[in-house]
Amino acid sequence: MVLKVLLSLLDTWYSLWTTDVVTKHCSTEINNMKVEKGLQQNSFKAILTLAYQSFGVVYGDLSTSPLYVYRSTFSQKWQLHEDDTEILGVLSFIFYTLTLIPVMKYIFIVLSADDNGEGGTFALYSLLCRHAKLSMLPNQQTIDKELSTYKLDQDVMDNKCSKFKIFLEKHKNGRTALLIVVLLGTSMVIGDGILTPAISVLSAVSGIEVAAPNLHDHVIDLIACIVLVGLFALQHFGTRKVAFMFAPIVLAWLFCISSIGIYNIFRWNPHVFCALSPYYMYNYLSKMGTAGWASLGGILLSITGTEAMFADLGHFSRSSIKVAFTCVVYPSLVLAYMGQAAYLSKHHGDIQMSFYKSIPRAVFWPVFVVATLASVVGSQAVISATFSVIRQCSALGCFPRVKVVHTSKNIYGQVYIPEINWILLILCLAITIGFRDTILIGHAYGIAVITVMFVTTCLMSLVIVVVWQRSILFALCFLVFFGSIELLYISAALVKVPEGGWVPLVLSFIFMAIMYVWHYGTKKKYEFDVQNKVSMKWLLALGPSLGIVRVPGIGLIYTELVTGVPPIFSHFVTNLPAFHEVLVFVCIKSVPVPYVPPQERFLIGRIGPKEYRMYRCILRYGYKDVRKDDDDFENQLILSIGEFIQSGAAQSKIPSTNEGSDDAKMAVVGTTAGSGMNLIVSDLEDMEQFSYGTPGCKSFSVPSLQDLLEIESPHLGRKKRVKFELPKSPDVDPDIRDELRELIDAREAGIAYIIGHSYVQAKKSSSLLKKFAVDVVYSFLRRNCRGSAVALSIPHICLIEVGMIYYV
Repeated sequence: MVLKVLLSLLDTWYSLWTTDVVTKHCSTEINNMKVEKGLQQNSFKAILTLAYQSFGVVYGDLSTSPLYVYRSTFSQKWQLHEDDTEILGVLSFIFYTLTLIPVMKYIFIVLSADDNGEGGTFALYSLLCRHAKLSMLPNQQTIDKELSTYKLDQDVMDNKCSKFKIFLEKHKNGRTALLIVVLLGTSMVIGDGILTPAISVLSAVSGIEVAAPNLHDHVIDLIACIVLVGLFALQHFGTRKVAFMFAPIVLAWLFCISSIGIYNIFRWNPHVFCALSPYYMYNYLSKMGTAGWASLGGILLSITGTEAMFADLGHFSRSSIKVAFTCVVYPSLVLAYMGQAAYLSKHHGDIQMSFYKSIPRAVFWPVFVVATLASVVGSQAVISATFSVIRQCSALGCFPRVKVVHTSKNIYGQVYIPEINWILLILCLAITIGFRDTILIGHAYGIAVITVMFVTTCLMSLVIVVVWQRSILFALCFLVFFGSIELLYISAALVKVPEGGWVPLVLSFIFMAIMYVWHYGTKKKYEFDVQNKVSMKWLLALGPSLGIVRVPGIGLIYTELVTGVPPIFSHFVTNLPAFHEVLVFVCIKSVPVPYVPPQERFLIGRIGPKEYRMYRCILRYGYKDVRKDDDDFENQLILSIGEFIQSGAAQSKIPSTNEGSDDAKMAVVGTTAGSGMNLIVSDLEDMEQFSYGTPGCKSFSVPSLQDLLEIESPHLGRKKRVKFELPKSPDVDPDIRDELRELIDAREAGIAYIIGHSYVQAKKSSSLLKKFAVDVVYSFLRRNCRGSAVALSIPHICLIEVGMIYYV
């Protein structure tokens, strides 16, 4: 039975390795289309190109770990035995840790669990949410499953797997626990973004002590802080050419450490290859006992940055990641650690500065410079990854709204978040100045690294059953084998909590609390809207005029509801005597996919009878989609509604009174295909009259609110005007032509943006914990996060805010 299970594991690993899809998911950006084309035309060349680029983004953190692993492992300053039990034992642990975790777990298995070419914690979570009803987001629709990037497997699920899936879906506490696990992994990634620059830069610059032993420690700390400030200050420039700029530095670093490793092996102790035997691990633990087990917290630092291979998968391909690691990074690291072990076997007193002491004097300063640059590269990659993770959290409603700056128009997904950048800098400087020792920082760093890996293992075990539809036995084998290894390291790392290990725990608790409270408050606010939305009977009772005067123009009502009419509408109608002749309820939502193609982004539907001129527009974005501020949203919206009006989906004159059927009446509208309405682009100074292009229709122009804004504010820059023309075909139905004409007339009259200015409060009957979370924490976050109008790039002069109190 055991042999059968092992054979099944090997067969699965082999199949996952050999069925690698070279062509990764590409965004709609032009450069990524070129990459995809290049991959198809010359896959070998493309793999090597992407592998080269991956060195500058993926492996900076992992490749700099030899700077501090031995120092952190031997932090207790043991009296080493003459037979080198400790040195060979630690080397054996490092070798098998590098082999089992990065190679066996990530290269063979985890990299295959991509979400349309994307990796990371949220990729695994989105896969689970799509294949099972595990999502905590309440705004998902059935029509979302028709997205081309949804990609559900249609195979018949095994009976045991099906029961396991049903079990997960039924228990709400299980879904909450899954979300907490995902947030824990995300919080540790953010903690990694704080600790990696501190330990990497401080370890690199501490090499000055070897050349200048009389230098005061405060000078080294000052140099490290200056490097860190410069590193974070340069973040706003972006990393447009990060791959090609940083890849040579990491390659030079890997060449240095592997060459120095080979030199030390043959000069000091060629017999260190004996440590490849697992016997030395057993011998090490048996002789060292509890002290040896506690030292595992330093050994796990040898795999820091491993998670980046999966998290940064979307920028490269599986094949390129595998080629770069197995052919260059892995052998270079093994040689580096062997070389240090060979040197230490003859120089027991140099443990605290083993790396720099093992460098030949003739090449010390060049290697020192390369080491410092490599530490900066590794830190840069982790900081950028932190920005990306926070952007994903914000997109899925798990983090307060922050300003996201896209630093490149050509390279997809490179972002900069100013608030987070300076918070990371302050925390990083506090840790560097507060600890001033890489050993203490390493204790904290180890907990953050291994926790993220354990979260990935737990999520992967669910993916194996729910997504891959493998047997539960296989998932248990994966969880037990790799989970036990990681739990062993976690237990050793937790011993160091009083000695610096408390830092990532405190940081993760703070970030988890922020993310969970924000998600909880957002969800409760949405549920309040659902429970208090306007009924269709009330809407029909108002009649076509809605009981008020319809003024010229278009009113865009922003709401989080995907069905029904939001309560702010009734609140607005009750307090104001007039409303716009065309109403569009706009919902911007995230779906559990990395990207939504532009031609599938707009969902258009009708609310109420045709003569009401009320529409619903749902914009769908993936958790890695770029929401550019310069997108011509207004014109795309008009084109989408125009296409919807001309399509057969809009011809129903009698609406259904069943509000739950709104999904069936929504139509996917591809704005790139054209709607039949023509566009004419002209400069602001071009005061040509707008022409509808229909016989007998007089041309006229109405200055809109946006026109006045542009004329009164010339400093905003010269903008383009967009003119709409009705289709000239005589076959167009008169009713459709009239509706299109009213839409264009309303567009020329002006567009107003209506959003809710909500105040969320806990009910009086709520518990003290809920009142504190909602009334204090959530309210504080809402007051201090980026406003909805700013996040949506709404012109202030066109904004109307409707105040409401939400009792949740």
